[in-house]
Amino acid sequence: MSETSTVEVTPAQANERLLAMWLDGHSAHTVDSYRRAVGRFLDYVNKPLHLVTLADLQLWRASLNDLAPSSVATVLAAVKSLLSFGYQLGVLPTNVGTAIKTPKVKDTLNERILSESEVTTLITLEPSERNRVMLRLLYAGGLRVSELCALKWRDLKPRHQLGQVTVFGKGGKTRTVLLPQGVWEELCQLKGSSLPNDAVFRSRQGGGHLDRSQVYRIVKAAAKRASIEGNVSPHWLRHAHASHSLDRGAPLHLVQATLGHSSVATTERYLHARPNDSSAMYLPG
Repeated sequence: MSETSTVEVTPAQANERLLAMWLDGHSAHTVDSYRRAVGRFLDYVNKPLHLVTLADLQLWRASLNDLAPSSVATVLAAVKSLLSFGYQLGVLPTNVGTAIKTPKVKDTLNERILSESEVTTLITLEPSERNRVMLRLLYAGGLRVSELCALKWRDLKPRHQLGQVTVFGKGGKTRTVLLPQGVWEELCQLKGSSLPNDAVFRSRQGGGHLDRSQVYRIVKAAAKRASIEGNVSPHWLRHAHASHSLDRGAPLHLVQATLGHSSVATTERYLHARPNDSSAMYLPG
């Protein structure tokens, strides 16, 4: 009669298994962000998740004084989500995260919206043809940086005098965005002899898809060239798309569909960030 051997799972392995299940299906960017947040928490408590107490969570929250309020809210939300997931699976005996409130933070969206003239300057001063087309597509299509990096030429199709791009976006959702004629023509000029499965924006080093970090560097350099202050990122062009199209009368639901927002409330934030009227305008100057 043979003995049945059992393999013991260490606390670190148990935490990692739960973390892997929780992160399954998320984008690479989300996985990186959540892993950093949870890793910071696990390093602090230094114990298996099923032994974590409310006091541990409170002490960890108090230790986050080196982070900005928005970053505190982000990492707390990530850890609370993991604890809730573990409890729902029955892996954790209690959900200690429910007693911790995520702090309210100031909405600074308006600080990250470029003006139309700033966008024009940022694009016009870009000396590289490839990078200039990239900046135009980020703005005109309202694309996320991960969506831009993943594009292949087969995702782009002509549409009469215009063009369209099919995007596989956040949450595994696919959407199709109609592109203005000028942007479409510049993309066609960039294509050359590229094959359908080739990356639209190719890395000059390996020839494959551009990495997110490369796009961030390109946008930051363009912003510096245009003398635009702030920590400008590719997402600022997406913000600008939403704000400028609404300012010019685009219907709210159309902007929501173009940007791939899961809720119209997300799109409405742009109306609040740059209101066209205020009761302050009715007071004597």
